[in-house]
Amino acid sequence: MTVEIRRTLSHVETTFRDGGLETGTPMKLIAATAVITNPWAGRGFVEDLRPEVKEVAPVLGRTLVDMVLEAAGGGEAVEGYGKFACAGTGGELEHAAAIIHYVPFGNIYREAVGAKTYLAFNNFRAGPGAPIMIPLMDKHDGGRRSHYQSVHLNIPDAPAPDEMIVALGASVGGRPHSRSGDRYQDLAEMGGDVDNPAGV
Repeated sequence: MTVEIRRTLSHVETTFRDGGLETGTPMKLIAATAVITNPWAGRGFVEDLRPEVKEVAPVLGRTLVDMVLEAAGGGEAVEGYGKFACAGTGGELEHAAAIIHYVPFGNIYREAVGAKTYLAFNNFRAGPGAPIMIPLMDKHDGGRRSHYQSVHLNIPDAPAPDEMIVALGASVGGRPHSRSGDRYQDLAEMGGDVDNPAGV
């Protein structure tokens, strides 16, 4: 089985001003998206999804990672990262989850950007024009709140019922003028475990 990609889309938004002030170094949000045929479309309830996942996910991961790196200017530039999948209405939530939660899919991204944290994620089921919302977190530090943000976009004609949207998100920089502290400060004030800022 090969990945049937109908369309890819690279989305880059650059913020120069926020809160009435210039950002200094512009902050970039990036999304690399692919609209693919759902590999389980029209097959009814498939008991074991792994054979297709093993074939599709690594190829798709490599394609999307290359798109992110091109838009960001390399893996070193990426500071925040995340992943997303949306199955069309003819598919299942499990179809979306299966692709992006397969370890090799995420590891391709982690290795390309030198990440240490887990990939923030969003997966659901919806129709054409559904919001693509990719949550991001710092690639090195799960407690660094300045990089908690998300990339938002949509594709008007996707996903069709037999399709999926799979995407990776990235940020170059954190939120403009971040000044709400971080999880370490909160946990210290609460008497919590500052060595476990993610709470896991």
